[in-house]
Amino acid sequence: MNKKRGTITLISAVILLGVLVFTTVLGWGATGSGAMKNIKLGLDLAGGVSVTYEANEKKPSAADMADTIYKLQKRVENYSTEASVYQEGDNRINIEIPGVTDANAILEELGKPGALTFALDDGTEVLTGADIANAQASAGQDDLNNTEYSVQLDLTDEGAVKFEEATTANVGKAINIIYDGDVISSPVVNQAITGGQAYITGNFTHDEAENLASTIRIGGLKLELTELRSNVVGAQLGEDAIRTSIMAGIIGLILVILLMIFVYKLPGAASGIALMIYICLVLVIINAFDVTLTLPGIAGIILGIGMAVDANVIIFARVKEEMSKGMSVRVALKDGFSKALSAIVDGNVTTLIAAAVLWMLGSGTVKGFAQTLVVSIIVSMFTALVVTRLIVNAFYAVGIQKQSLYYRPLREKKLIDFVGKRPVFFLISLIVMVAGFAYIGFNAGSGKGAFAYSLEFEGGTATKVTFDKEYTIDEIDKEVVPVVEEVTGDNNVQIQRVADSNEVVIKTVTLDVQKREALNTALVEELNADAESIMAENISSTVSNEMKRDAVNALAIASICMLLYIWFRFKDIRFATSAIIALLHDVAIVVLFYAISRITVGNTFIAVILTIVGYSINATIVIFDRIREELRLKAKRTDYKELVNKSINQTLTRSIYTNLTTIIMVIVLYILGVSSIKEFALPLIAGIAWGTYSSVCITGLLWFTMKKGWKKR
Repeated sequence: MNKKRGTITLISAVILLGVLVFTTVLGWGATGSGAMKNIKLGLDLAGGVSVTYEANEKKPSAADMADTIYKLQKRVENYSTEASVYQEGDNRINIEIPGVTDANAILEELGKPGALTFALDDGTEVLTGADIANAQASAGQDDLNNTEYSVQLDLTDEGAVKFEEATTANVGKAINIIYDGDVISSPVVNQAITGGQAYITGNFTHDEAENLASTIRIGGLKLELTELRSNVVGAQLGEDAIRTSIMAGIIGLILVILLMIFVYKLPGAASGIALMIYICLVLVIINAFDVTLTLPGIAGIILGIGMAVDANVIIFARVKEEMSKGMSVRVALKDGFSKALSAIVDGNVTTLIAAAVLWMLGSGTVKGFAQTLVVSIIVSMFTALVVTRLIVNAFYAVGIQKQSLYYRPLREKKLIDFVGKRPVFFLISLIVMVAGFAYIGFNAGSGKGAFAYSLEFEGGTATKVTFDKEYTIDEIDKEVVPVVEEVTGDNNVQIQRVADSNEVVIKTVTLDVQKREALNTALVEELNADAESIMAENISSTVSNEMKRDAVNALAIASICMLLYIWFRFKDIRFATSAIIALLHDVAIVVLFYAISRITVGNTFIAVILTIVGYSINATIVIFDRIREELRLKAKRTDYKELVNKSINQTLTRSIYTNLTTIIMVIVLYILGVSSIKEFALPLIAGIAWGTYSSVCITGLLWFTMKKGWKKR
């Protein structure tokens, strides 16, 4: 790159950053297209619609209720991955959909739940609603290239077999779709339908196809439901919570950039510009793809700032190594980026594989987190490998080339004998885990409970109350929540304000009769609530057993996929096995931290565990990449102990700086954040700190142990 191209590159980077900042802050056009204000927000940040259905059957079975809740959960995810469905009382189901305000439109599109069957003209039943996995409107082209709308049906495995038999025997005949006793469509079978997927065609408009698809979707429930009520609910958290979280992100970003400049000088400044471009790009992409953003989601993006630094740290550490060998700045920059490439790609691709599996197989919070993670990984790779490289090379091209002034060569340090201390490190991990699990067992045996579960995992009590005035959410936080916390002893109270009314829904842990009465008395005497309006109902967890199963299955499959990728890339099953063991080790420690600290296990718990999974595997790959590189250079007399020690010591600076920048972000979040953010940040601090110990003191030593065994030379 010559001076002219370097100047153009720097000017282009500044213009790009300016355009992105303008887009995210103000947006374009009258509607502010692309601006942060247009990002779809969750119930905790922006409110949404709450719809309550009641089963027509007076005493439905627990299995039918659970099946109906799970299917509704999968369907409302079309509106938002953060939508939640839970049981209220014995036969009611509550649906909360964030980011929307028109309850009537939602009800019309979601449809009226009822009985659905597919039958022949003679009344022979072909399918029931339970055989339909999904139905959605589809657009295609006819022979004249005109847009043609149809309804795509996805059948269950059992439904696919039944439908294949029915269509094979009834080609040329109609199959009636009957909903609540009325025939809503009578498509004719043109050919035998195999494979579990079918299309209903006709002269549909887009709206007609959507309406038919929504009716079929909602008719596939085991229970017939009647709408009981619908409300527009306000945000669960006030503007102060959002403002402090954004402020925490800005402060954390400034501190990270200053640290990078202090450690790496000019390349650190280049990475700072790339980080700002990274943040803006992530926000624009989230906006463009309608990803629902909740407060833990904001925390995840802010945490991603720290994780995005990792690629830059790997690159600049390599540059310093090359300069310590006597290379010129120009050659060191070229070789540094080149040698860092494999570690960056392998680390990010491994995490990307996990995120993709979670996105496809997870539900609810897991799916929402995976979407944000995929966006963050792809954008961070682009900014590190393309944007940072262009800016650093442009600085050099315009004449900033003095090594002593703008770059810090690596100083030679005495190697630490990590391999020699492996019995100590392994013993520390073993003692911590044994003591932690013993503590969990003691709590479970004493009746205290292994974990402190939140509403999302254990359910609780929803108290509906009408006050003598319409509270804002900030007023509720300051006046209502402290009263509820004092009476119930629950420090994780969730509040929903019904829009344009004085009604408020207070969600707490399950309250017995005595505490319910005490809460009612406090609300009336201290807050002037209408005693006649107070109603309390037990509610189920918003994270159903099926959602937990989906999350566990997704994590298991993601681990297997990561193991296979590492095995393929490193050509040694011991690398893959060591990585998965270290990953499980780090996750176990975070789980133990939750149990010992009694931090509430809720939706943020899922986000924390998934973050640690991605973070841990990335750190492990960096160590393994260096070991792989040293193995290629290994001479006959090279000792494996010396090789592993050298690899860990060479990546030690990277491990410290990467974890330090991430912890800075999370600590600022913890100091300035609201209670839900603190419950997200504190376990992450513990997980990242332990992950630093694990990546340095466990990962490489596990591989060495498998490679050489415990025998002395």
